[in-house]
Amino acid sequence: MKQLEKYADHAYALLRIVTGFMFLFHGSQKILGVLSEFQPPVGSQLWFGGIIELIGGMMVMLGFQTRAAAFLCSGTMAVAYLQFHWKVQIGPEFFPAINKGELALLFSFVFLLIACRGGVKWCLDKLD
Repeated sequence: MKQLEKYADHAYALLRIVTGFMFLFHGSQKILGVLSEFQPPVGSQLWFGGIIELIGGMMVMLGFQTRAAAFLCSGTMAVAYLQFHWKVQIGPEFFPAINKGELALLFSFVFLLIACRGGVKWCLDKLD
């Protein structure tokens, strides 16, 4: 619908903000124990992933150093998908619905889009 085109930057900004918030919340669960019993050992790979989720998610949500933060978050989720979900197996494990990696894969590609576009609107990057 052509009428919605004028809202594209607003919709993108909302996508960036909500995605950053969701990622930030995952990091809050891992690192701060918010609504979660599980906290990975300090210095472990999962702990570093949680730090990236917490800080990277906040940076993307606020639109601060958006491209760099989103690129790091995208790579983190690509590693999470490959290493913890798909495990580079041949067969049904390739499919995200089977290996339970839908969220990691989707986060990876949404963050890649954000890394390519930057903050665009409603972001600290624009406060030059």
